[in-house]
Amino acid sequence: MNKYVKRYLIDAMSGMAQGLFASLLIGTIIKTLGSQLLKIPQSMDESTFQMMLTQAFNFLVTAGTFAMNANVVGAAMGIGIANAMKVDPLVLFSTAVVGAAANVTGGAGGPLAVLVIAIVSAEVGQLVSKKTKVDIIVTPAVTILAGSLLTVLTAKYIGDAAASIGKLVMWATELQPFWMGIIVSAIIGIALTLPISSAAICAAFGLTGLAGGAAVAGCCAQMVGFAVMSYKENKTSGLLSQGLGTSMLQMPNIIKNPLIWIPPTVASMITGPIATCLFKMEMNGAPISSGMGTCGLVGPIGVITGWLEPSAKAVENGASAINPGWFQWLGLVLVCFVLPAVISWALGLLFRKLGWIKEGDLTLA
Repeated sequence: MNKYVKRYLIDAMSGMAQGLFASLLIGTIIKTLGSQLLKIPQSMDESTFQMMLTQAFNFLVTAGTFAMNANVVGAAMGIGIANAMKVDPLVLFSTAVVGAAANVTGGAGGPLAVLVIAIVSAEVGQLVSKKTKVDIIVTPAVTILAGSLLTVLTAKYIGDAAASIGKLVMWATELQPFWMGIIVSAIIGIALTLPISSAAICAAFGLTGLAGGAAVAGCCAQMVGFAVMSYKENKTSGLLSQGLGTSMLQMPNIIKNPLIWIPPTVASMITGPIATCLFKMEMNGAPISSGMGTCGLVGPIGVITGWLEPSAKAVENGASAINPGWFQWLGLVLVCFVLPAVISWALGLLFRKLGWIKEGDLTLA
């Protein structure tokens, strides 16, 4: 394999995915857990124990919010990229600043901006690292200034290009439920796995209702699909890191063999219209939940929350609280967990027999 492809796409993208998991994704999981647990003391009588529970669960929300901060997420991704590139320490630490600036400026396409800008600034920093007697000043200054200049010149445009996916999604929401289910599910699911933020796209466009349900289906298909399909290589740790974390961990492997992306994507194109046409599954929780999939179970929790207490954006779009019956619960379980697992596993098995997926193609770094 070309060493530059390995360094800039496979290694750097793997590091970025780990940085994203260690900030935004784990932060979302912690915050969601705290938010849901807060409902327990709210239903209790006034007591010292209730106050202690409230404080503990509020702490989870606070900690998760810290981790989800755009500056923190950008810094984590920048460091992850530089670490994967094995740069010198001063360059590594300086990419925290570069990553934060690029992520904030890039908006919904922030992660893609971070990937491009952190790579370039890290390489520029390496050119001067340990070349002068005042390395502790020169190396961070060069790395940060190069990254900041690139951010000012390009981050917004990179972000806008990535966010254009959101415009395609909004066009798809105007179609009939069947075609909308296929297109939205596939696009948002692919965006979840790509180095762009599907959650940010869904939040930016206020994606709720049937379109939100299709987005949840697509994201779940990618995460559950890759988790189950790669169980042979990655065992329980891979099942959890992809199924409850992010399918972006597979991007380096996708670059090596794009065929591995077909089963989860096909699964999303099947579960999307099933969600919109058969089960009428709406995601009326916070719009960001539409783009999270099974990351910390945020997507399914958003569907449940939307049933019981729709978000302000969902209400604005005409949603109202419902009392879900067995059919709604069945749809949620099938669309978010069972069908993606079965479809991706079956197609993955077929692809292995055809030789399209070989031993080790799905192994996580």
